[in-house]
Amino acid sequence: MRSTVPARIVRLAAMAVAALAAATACSTSPAATAPSTGASGAAAGPGLGSGKVVRVAAAESFWGSIATQLGGEHAKVTNIISNPDADPHDYEPTAADGRTVAGAQYVITNGIGYDAWSDKLIAANPAPGRTALKVGDLVGVKEGGNPHQWYSPDSVHRVVDRITADYQQLDPADAAYFEQRKAAFLGTALAPYDQLVARIKASYAGTPIGASESIVTPLAEGLGLKLLTPEGLLDAVSEGTDPTAADKAGADEQIRSKQIKIYVYNSQNDTPDIKAQVEAAKAQGIPVATVTETPDPADAAFQDWQLAELRGIAAALQQATGK
Repeated sequence: MRSTVPARIVRLAAMAVAALAAATACSTSPAATAPSTGASGAAAGPGLGSGKVVRVAAAESFWGSIATQLGGEHAKVTNIISNPDADPHDYEPTAADGRTVAGAQYVITNGIGYDAWSDKLIAANPAPGRTALKVGDLVGVKEGGNPHQWYSPDSVHRVVDRITADYQQLDPADAAYFEQRKAAFLGTALAPYDQLVARIKASYAGTPIGASESIVTPLAEGLGLKLLTPEGLLDAVSEGTDPTAADKAGADEQIRSKQIKIYVYNSQNDTPDIKAQVEAAKAQGIPVATVTETPDPADAAFQDWQLAELRGIAAALQQATGK
């Protein structure tokens, strides 16, 4: 495989940006609302639907980006966390966050212990008839499991389906509009992401890789890659605790003896130990690819952020394997 994505995928990515330009960016507080598009991705004419706007609060901007694009002009999405420097694990909600949730008809949270503060925020700000989506419950990952489900291609698609269904339930008069938004998102905006996921899996399934933390685990599974780094180290770094000496030694040996083909690390969680592993990998000629926990730049659309990271992983795999 070439070190760059095929031209047809680049063209598809460009189409996605052009067709849904006003809808692709995550909303920040105050929320931005995307214009209407139909199934083809072209802007729909004025006056489509009931004129109702569903008020949405998203705990994290990566889910908020998807909700914004699927909701179009019939949803106003406000992200509680959109700052890349904020740690969702220990975020302290503000009074403004409480008001956002209190006024929301639809609340989207990650769950799985990632944003435990959101449960308290919802309970403290009840609203009659509110619909809530907890992604962990949707995808069947319980407390203690891997919370980074936005890095699972399968989970992303399940969230797309559920958000669309919830919008249709909250605003049945605009059900057809929401179905069009979903078709445009899947067929245009998310298509390059899906195609590159499939291409990496077809070309590199089973390739052994190393990683800095458990954020990479769902992505490795979705790409069919074999993650060798000790799970204890992955979890410890993700949770901000010290890995055991045995786990650290095991990961270091995998790098030293080149048991892994590439190393993937979260640059937003760059501990001294991880910096040392990155440098050790480079010294051994092991290509290094970077991911981030939250969108970078902060206003990047979900699919643009993920596609850029996938391209980096694809390039590292091509360099390591020569195919």
